[in-house]
Amino acid sequence: MAPKSKKPSKQRKFLYNAPLHLRHKFLNAPLSKELREKYGVKRLPVRKGDTVKIVRGKFRGHEGTVAEVDLKKARIHVDGATIENARGEPVFYPIHPSKVIITKLGEVDKVRQKIIDRRKVK
Repeated sequence: MAPKSKKPSKQRKFLYNAPLHLRHKFLNAPLSKELREKYGVKRLPVRKGDTVKIVRGKFRGHEGTVAEVDLKKARIHVDGATIENARGEPVFYPIHPSKVIITKLGEVDKVRQKIIDRRKVK
């Protein structure tokens, strides 16, 4: 259910307080041209194990597998996209899913196939 208000403050409030079943919709990422032609869909939710290419920001051009999906913050963690924390340890740099392109799907199980079939352009 989408919010009805146009006020930016209420839009942000909706994003921060959204229930888990709606948060999955925030994790959609576009597919590469090859995958788009193969599956007939433009976007799919990112999952752990997918291979993605970062197209915006500090790590533009980097390609790696998704190590973690942070549902609470609606961010993904990609292998190799790390920064050093104050102690000098490498930590994942959180990336918004809309700023990546899925180049290889990890596992296409029953749930993901159901999403593909539902979204497929007829």
